[in-house]
Amino acid sequence: MSRRLLLVHAHPDDETIGSGATMAKYVAQGAQVTLVTCTLGEEGEILVPELAALASTHDDLLGEHRIGELGNAMAQLGVTDWRLLGGPGTYRDSGMIGTPPNERADNFWRADLLQAANHLVGIIREVRPQVLVTYDDFGGYGHPDHIQAHRVAMYAASLAGVASYQPDLGSAWNVKKIYWTAFPMSVIQAGMEALAKAGDTTTFASQDPQDIPFACPDEFVTTVIDGTEFVERKMAALQAHATQISTDSGFFALSNNLGAEVLGHEYYRLAKGEVAGPFDKDGREIDLFAGLEA
Repeated sequence: MSRRLLLVHAHPDDETIGSGATMAKYVAQGAQVTLVTCTLGEEGEILVPELAALASTHDDLLGEHRIGELGNAMAQLGVTDWRLLGGPGTYRDSGMIGTPPNERADNFWRADLLQAANHLVGIIREVRPQVLVTYDDFGGYGHPDHIQAHRVAMYAASLAGVASYQPDLGSAWNVKKIYWTAFPMSVIQAGMEALAKAGDTTTFASQDPQDIPFACPDEFVTTVIDGTEFVERKMAALQAHATQISTDSGFFALSNNLGAEVLGHEYYRLAKGEVAGPFDKDGREIDLFAGLEA
């Protein structure tokens, strides 16, 4: 079976943080990996002082710049098929609820769900992925664009399988397995302990994992991908997102064995399909395509 994986993420850099090692691993194994990014992340904070003028409150050119960062990151992971939902600039970063960007009519949060889903239906029917990866219904931590990406991905996957629906978008295709990205509570706890041991005094390092919105109870995690051999590629891809991520301090700077363990293993919740072996010692799947190749 020719394996095909489709990932739907909200902003440039989201894909590398949650799925970078997974993407690199499947590319290395010969799978077709396609990334769809829903916005350009125009409202992101800028960590590079000399690029401060790109901000949405100044020249508003950050989105254009982040297309280049995304392309560089995908080159590091080996992903050659990456797309922007509806084309560049179709959907704007929504910012957080209660902020001025969230009131804009052109943001992704306010997009017509069917219209946005149709853009993705066409891609699903073209690529014909057996596996789709996106966020849970809370978008991981409640960002409007993450929640909307979840809605669009789940709706499009359903519509794409209906033969009588929009034949001009291609012939029907049923995605066999759908996964939601997950960050297990135990892994977050281990990372926080490592940061504290390294002398990190930030708020994150001292938080209770129960209070972190994206922490997923371990019992909900069905699948773990061991991508430790691709940690260097993931780090290089993170560094490509220079306006958004600093790998010189904090969580991404963990360079000891625990750091590689945390960054190299990526976790998922199966939302559609059947859990299948082989399994790890904790009874979790170790392959997103498990059960599909037999």
